[in-house]
Amino acid sequence: MSDLMLLLLRVGFLVMLWFFVFGVVYSLRADLFGVRVRKMPAAEAAAAPVASAPAHTPRPSGAAAKAPTRLVITSGPKVGLEVPLGTADSMSIGRSSESGLVIRDDYTSSHHARLTRRGDIWTLQDLGSTNGTFLAGHRLGDTPVQVAAGTPIKVGATTFELRA
Repeated sequence: MSDLMLLLLRVGFLVMLWFFVFGVVYSLRADLFGVRVRKMPAAEAAAAPVASAPAHTPRPSGAAAKAPTRLVITSGPKVGLEVPLGTADSMSIGRSSESGLVIRDDYTSSHHARLTRRGDIWTLQDLGSTNGTFLAGHRLGDTPVQVAAGTPIKVGATTFELRA
């Protein structure tokens, strides 16, 4: 084998090795810190389609149902925890410390789901999580779905609901 061919093989293997190293580092970074989630501008958020909740979802009784003001964890490691929703228009849910509701378990993605308020209506959207987000037992897609107060939401091993 000629010296030139040997040199080209060595350089080729070196380049492949570096691609492998960068791929591993990128994968580790994505697992540790999550993928960057872009914030939707207000105009785009208002125009985003909202699917309705499943038909058998419990609805609040009475003609003038109050808008949910708190999030209550009903099962999981943080059972009993109440998070006030306050005046925030959006709350992210996931393993990341940047999330409004941090759920640290093996079945939750760094940026798992997002709760968004439009007036008195709250919507839930899965952000492409691996294990999914469930509303009243139904797995959500990437389209925002309206959430009624008292409807169970499951993210990983944690179940919670919005309450007035």
